[in-house]
Amino acid sequence: MSTDQKQSDGMMYAPKGKPAPVVTPGAFVIAAAALDHGHIYGQCNGLVEAGATLKWVYDPDPRKVEGFRKSFPQAQVARSVEEILDDKAVHLVAAASVPSERGPLGVRVMQAGKDYFSDKSPFTTLAQLEDARHTAAATGRKYMVYYGERLHVECAMHAGDLIQQGAIGRVVQVIGLGPHRLNAPSRPAWFFDKQKYGGILCDIGSHQCEQFLAYTGAKDARVLSARVENFQHPEYPGLEDFGEATLVADNGASFYFRVDWFTPKGLATWGDGRTIILGTDGYIELRKYIDVARAQTGDHLYLVNQQGTEHMELAGKVGYRFFGELILDCVHRTERAMTQAHAFKAAELSMLAQEWADAHRRG
Repeated sequence: MSTDQKQSDGMMYAPKGKPAPVVTPGAFVIAAAALDHGHIYGQCNGLVEAGATLKWVYDPDPRKVEGFRKSFPQAQVARSVEEILDDKAVHLVAAASVPSERGPLGVRVMQAGKDYFSDKSPFTTLAQLEDARHTAAATGRKYMVYYGERLHVECAMHAGDLIQQGAIGRVVQVIGLGPHRLNAPSRPAWFFDKQKYGGILCDIGSHQCEQFLAYTGAKDARVLSARVENFQHPEYPGLEDFGEATLVADNGASFYFRVDWFTPKGLATWGDGRTIILGTDGYIELRKYIDVARAQTGDHLYLVNQQGTEHMELAGKVGYRFFGELILDCVHRTERAMTQAHAFKAAELSMLAQEWADAHRRG
């Protein structure tokens, strides 16, 4: 896929960074299973750049496998998921299956004694989440999630560093804006089936909930209000093209986020993702993928605090350390990259927001 297509289609957004291996070749072996969403390319890019050895790929659709091997020719084609799970050399399985199938696949992977790295949203029901929580606790394996709108965005990662350094004081509010381009003709059938994608707040809203927890340091939150609509696509009755929610965290920080499928054709990228983080001593604004009418590049961070104002252009300067930290966490059984509780809580909050919106939907 061309660079222009990747820029215009969030489904194929797969950042590439600089190789920064944390293990020697062959020391950490991974497999890719289930290629239903293009995020699998970003997941594998990050892991391979951090030193993982990609041994296997499997999907029942040979066209998807062929396309994947153009980017990762080192991957051998497995005959089934079971062939991957039976391979004792494999440490971790990365997957981007249909959202409603991610939870059950993760349980299988963990029961086979391997760590799991799912695309977001990792679940579509709270029951799936409870199954995964139980299995992770029983097996000691990891169920990690590719929350790429923070983990694979350099300005978003640097914002967390600035907060940890006290640059804006205590975080009291986060506003997250996650617009996406629909590109309806290119989408698979499951994309329009709510039972399979879980609803817009569950799906792309999970990115937003994860960032809220990360920037505020919260461990839990409650949903105050939520809303979903299909404003403009009656031909796709299962689609929700707009969603919004308001939450408050256990530490008092508040959160509003909006997600939608209304990115206009005139924008040079698939979505003008922005995050505004308010602290007691300043604020940060992230312009993740473009600085509208100013720069076609992404990874812009604006910092305003007691010392002054600063605009940082961070593309190529921060890197994607999550992937190396994840590999080392799998090797050493630590939780530097992301705690299991955090990964699950972000998904839980997005599903609770979806439930609230479904319960209060007009009509």
